[in-house]
Amino acid sequence: MISLSAAATGVSPESTQQAIGYPTLFLLVLLGALVPVVPTGALVSSAAVVAFHQTAPFALLMVFAVGSLAAFLGDVALYWLGQRGMRSKNGSRWLATLRDRAPEERLGQAQEKLNDHGIAVLVLSRLVPAGRIPVMLACLLAKMPLRTFARGDVPACLAWAVTYQLIGILGGSLFSEPWEGVVAAVAVTLAISAAPSLWRRVRKPAT
Repeated sequence: MISLSAAATGVSPESTQQAIGYPTLFLLVLLGALVPVVPTGALVSSAAVVAFHQTAPFALLMVFAVGSLAAFLGDVALYWLGQRGMRSKNGSRWLATLRDRAPEERLGQAQEKLNDHGIAVLVLSRLVPAGRIPVMLACLLAKMPLRTFARGDVPACLAWAVTYQLIGILGGSLFSEPWEGVVAAVAVTLAISAAPSLWRRVRKPAT
């Protein structure tokens, strides 16, 4: 239906997909940064697979730009909400969410790394599955200014977008059909996300 209407108006299907896809990718990654349950890495990888198979110039560059910008804005917004919760007498829903998703052991490790490496630890936190929230909470507890956090989060989001886009490009290059590459990229990113929790379960001594 989209291709027929696009052909009737002289607009290519790829242009229609991009007009819908980029805003959708932006909103979903932004939402995933604010609500840390959406697999944003899988979204960027899937978008990169589709862009890899397109003939439009700069499609991959657009995926990178949209994904990294949305991740950055989501991180900054969540940090700002966390700061408001820290200043509030009763806390906030956002701060409670951060605390619930940052176990004491992970939070302690994040605080140690923050003390040792400063804002540079933000880059690693974005690349390590489930590492973003503990480090963000450690920054909040250390009363790091929003401007300082944002300055460290820029390279973190850029590195994150590059990493998951490369996963998508790899999936796109291995399969001739875009949907096959999307399935492979999603499977890889979900496996990466699940690896830390599985590792902790394996290491946990039996009671």
